[in-house]
Amino acid sequence: MLLPDTSDAVERKDRFDWFCETVSSDVMPIALNTRYADDFRASHMSLDLGVARLSSFACSPVLSRRTLAHVRHGDPENLQLALITQGAFRISQKGNASVVAGGLVLTDTSRPSEGEFTGVQAGALIMQLPRQALALSPDRVDRLLAQRLPAGTGSGAVLADFLKVLLTRGPHCRPEELRAMGAVTLDLATAFLARQLDDPGQAPAEARAQEELQRVYRFVENNLGDPRLTPRMVAERHHMSVRRLHALFGDQPLTIGAYLRQRRLQRAHTDLASEELRGQPVQAIAARWGFHSATGFSRAFRETYGITPTEHRALSVDTPAHSEHRNATLDEHTPPTARA
Repeated sequence: MLLPDTSDAVERKDRFDWFCETVSSDVMPIALNTRYADDFRASHMSLDLGVARLSSFACSPVLSRRTLAHVRHGDPENLQLALITQGAFRISQKGNASVVAGGLVLTDTSRPSEGEFTGVQAGALIMQLPRQALALSPDRVDRLLAQRLPAGTGSGAVLADFLKVLLTRGPHCRPEELRAMGAVTLDLATAFLARQLDDPGQAPAEARAQEELQRVYRFVENNLGDPRLTPRMVAERHHMSVRRLHALFGDQPLTIGAYLRQRRLQRAHTDLASEELRGQPVQAIAARWGFHSATGFSRAFRETYGITPTEHRALSVDTPAHSEHRNATLDEHTPPTARA
C-alpha cells in the first residue's frame, strides 16, 4: 500500500517535528537538524513490497546523524539503497565519504552515519533491503557503503527507472502484485550491487548457496497463503532434498520451519489490524495464512506478540492512529523464534 503524506496538512511550527517523527518511524531512529525549521516543507510516500520497502522523501535541506545510541534504540538491520532525485547528499559511514547528486548510494542501518542534504529542495527514493535477503556476502557489500554509485547507465539506470515507475504505479497494484514487484526490486538491486563489486572473490559454491537461499526466501514470500507450503514442498519445488534445505538454513537466524511460522504470524498480525478485513472472523484470517487450529494459532500469536489475536484486533480498533505503526514495528522487530 502507498501511504502519501505531506507537511502542508501540519501547522507550520510543527512541520519539522512531524518530519522527524515520520523518518524515525518509517526508516529508522535518527537525529535531524535544519536551518529551515520555521518554514519547513516535506512530503513522504511509502510502498510496502513484502521483502522490501520503498520510500520517497522530498524536504527542505536537513542534516542527519545516526549514532550507536540510535542503533541500539532501533535497528531494522537493513541496507538502504537511495536514489538522490533532488539536491545533493553528503554522506559518511564506515570511514567512507562522498557527495551524491543524481546517483545512488548505499548505507547500513546497523552502523553510525552522518549525512546532509543541500540545495533548494532535497529528494530521495530509499529502498530498504534486509541484509539477509541479498545474495552477496556482507564483507563484499561493506566495500560499497557511502560510495557514489552510478544511476545513469547500465543496471543503475534500469534500477533507477524501475523505482520511479514502481512508486507511481504501485498504488494501482494488488498486494500480491506488490510482493512480486518486491522480489523483482530485490533482484535488480542485487544485480546492480554485484556489478559494482565486479569481484570474483566470492567462491562459486558460496555464491550458488546464497542464490539458492534467496530464491527460497522469495518463493516463501510469494506462497505464504498456500496451505500446502511446508519445508518439504519448498524443497521439492527447488529440486533439493529436505536435508539440503535444512543445511541451507544452517547459519540463518531461523530454521526454514520457524521462518515459515514467523512470516505467517506476521501476515495474520497485519490482516487482523486491517480496517478492510474487520468483518472476517479471526480463524478465517488465520486459515488464510496456514493456521488450521484456532488453539494453535492463538497460542503461537500470544507467544510472539504478548497478546491474543482478539485482543490485538480490539486494540487496533481502539487506537487506529497507532495500529499501522504498531504493525510495521512488530513485523520488522519480531524476536526470532527459537530453533526447532
